[in-house]
Amino acid sequence: MNINDTQTIFINKTVNVGMKARSISKIIKRIVDILAGIIGIMILIPLMLIIKVANIFTKDTASIFFSQNRIGKGGKVFKMYKFRTMMVGAEEELDRLLAENEDLRNEYEINKKIKDDPRVTKIGRFLRKTSLDEFPQFINILKGEMSLVGPRPYLKREKKDMGEDYYKIIEMTPGLTGLWQISGRSDISFEERVKLDIEYYNNNSFIGDVKILLKTITTVLDRKGAI
Repeated sequence: MNINDTQTIFINKTVNVGMKARSISKIIKRIVDILAGIIGIMILIPLMLIIKVANIFTKDTASIFFSQNRIGKGGKVFKMYKFRTMMVGAEEELDRLLAENEDLRNEYEINKKIKDDPRVTKIGRFLRKTSLDEFPQFINILKGEMSLVGPRPYLKREKKDMGEDYYKIIEMTPGLTGLWQISGRSDISFEERVKLDIEYYNNNSFIGDVKILLKTITTVLDRKGAI
């Protein structure tokens, strides 16, 4: 056996070990997601009742849930669930606001969000500040459409603004939280969020996910960047 053969065998073994490690990591991550999904839904049930009663007190009798098409792994579109934090007909109202207000239009083009969004309800503002509006996404996690940690679940209309980074990002399952969540949330621009998702793509690991989850807890408690 010559040196080249030995090097080839070593490289193949290294690649195989790396692939097995990644496969095990994916299995562990999915198991954690399933357990988190079950626990999250158990908490979701009483939370639904509390939010429904709170909405009724503010004379808001519409559905407490909101679903929106988002881009998932492989570019597959899925319905992401949240507690509704905006007025009914918010999408149509957004079109009107952007058409009538140049400042809001410029802000939305940069961040894909409006900081002081007039469409947000009183209860919705509290849900956003505490991140409780995200709880229904545990349904998506249990279904395998989302993970606890991953890139941001992007809107279909945001695809063109993601550029070539889109193809890397859709290789991963979108997350309930991620680097974008612990790095400023709504205080960072759309471009910065995409860069953070690419950073996650290049460096993601199970240990890294644990660190992001722990940091997410402190970020949510501090309520930094929530709108």
